[in-house]
Amino acid sequence: MRNVIDPQLKLGEEDIAAIALDPRSRDDIPQLLRGLQHIYTTPQVREPVFAILAELRPPGSGEDGKASPETGRPGLSQWAILVLGVLRLGLNADYDRILELANQHTTLRKMLGHADWADDTTYNLQTLKDNLSLFTPELLERINQALVGAGHALVKKSPDDSLAVRCDSFVVETHVHYPTDINLLFDAVRKAIETSAGLCEDAGLSDWRQSAYNVRCLKKAYRRAQTLKHSTAQDPEKRAARRIEIEAAHAAYLDLAGGFLMRARETRIRLHLIAALPDVQLAPLDAFIAHGERQIDQIRRRVLCGQTIPHAEKVFSIFQPHTEWISKGKAGVPVELGLRVAIGEDQHGFILHHRVMERITDDQVAVPLVEEIVARFPAVGSVSMDKGFHSPANQRALAEVIDFPVLPKKGKCSAAEREREGDPRFIQLRRKHSAVESAINALEVHGLDRCRDHGIDGFKRYVALAVVARNLQRIGTLLLAQEAEEARRERERQRRRRAA
Repeated sequence: MRNVIDPQLKLGEEDIAAIALDPRSRDDIPQLLRGLQHIYTTPQVREPVFAILAELRPPGSGEDGKASPETGRPGLSQWAILVLGVLRLGLNADYDRILELANQHTTLRKMLGHADWADDTTYNLQTLKDNLSLFTPELLERINQALVGAGHALVKKSPDDSLAVRCDSFVVETHVHYPTDINLLFDAVRKAIETSAGLCEDAGLSDWRQSAYNVRCLKKAYRRAQTLKHSTAQDPEKRAARRIEIEAAHAAYLDLAGGFLMRARETRIRLHLIAALPDVQLAPLDAFIAHGERQIDQIRRRVLCGQTIPHAEKVFSIFQPHTEWISKGKAGVPVELGLRVAIGEDQHGFILHHRVMERITDDQVAVPLVEEIVARFPAVGSVSMDKGFHSPANQRALAEVIDFPVLPKKGKCSAAEREREGDPRFIQLRRKHSAVESAINALEVHGLDRCRDHGIDGFKRYVALAVVARNLQRIGTLLLAQEAEEARRERERQRRRRAA
């Protein structure tokens, strides 16, 4: 039976509420563990969070499409999944480091519910990967809302205090190499060859016995096309000769790649008819073939026909097709490969909400983002954004959603707009808006510099878990600071008693 956490302490096991953490430590682990400990020991937070974690179950045959919590193998407790997931993002670590910490870090093992002796429980790498992928962005968003409420209870003098929200967007990079049409073609054809060879071997067919040699031949043709550069010579005949050489190398590369894709299609038919493989098992091969054919068409149009490929037709990774080519005009960063993420942070340093932006820009997300924040936190009194979120329609819509929107206009202002932007409160909130860059930097340092997970679903889960981890760390930092201050005051009181 899978439980959120086993309530019965075992021999040698320490209650999570009694785990001692060093308040003077500046490392990330004690801060994250203190935030988790606060969840566990505070009933007003524990009950809603544990109720959400109870929904975290693997797929199964139940009515909701998930495994029954009463039957089957125990599996990893939902509390352990939350602890390890938060540490993975909070430490910007890969699974290997989290596995080492889960098996060897004494304090972390206590937080997971293991005794420091007489408990030889160890975790496996695949177990961590399978269980941490059970999170969904929706579950994490609900957990984050409960955490923000817990954080506000620590810092707000009154529950009715107004929230001043700062919104901005940044790019979370995907784990891809720099894309060119010829290296994307190489990736697609290579994977088509390797996938075909693997399926044939499993099905007992003799096709693609020389798959490794085929890949080497493809790579040789790719390198030839890659290394040839346009001539910068003054002589037009030399430039024309180099142009012909480049076209010939690309044509040879396309012919070889097209031949391999044709063979892969023939293999696909044989696997379906002779080996009776279902379409779902052949879907990856179909995808790689389709990617390869698209790249062949684009390379032929660009190199041999002299056409310009429209940006909307381009794909920047065959493994992460949601990747976008983003140029925000930053100094020294001409382009970023990933997706934009918009966040809303309050004046207390808690991230209230986030939104992954797929093929949309800041001005298109401004109103939906604010509406979602206000729906979750009605105490929002003001929202500040930069000029990238501006449009006349956004100005009007935000004025209906929020009491005091702070959205500077692009370009020259009218008299009414100058009066609005000259309001002392507008100026004050505008000056404080840049503090959101600190939250963005903290997210990038703690996991969101580059997404390590695959697919758009993995991307959204990764971002949502990073937001949860950041808010938990913020709670832990506040609590450790309070405890350090209380310890300092206690030492001062003892010193005075001794002096008296």
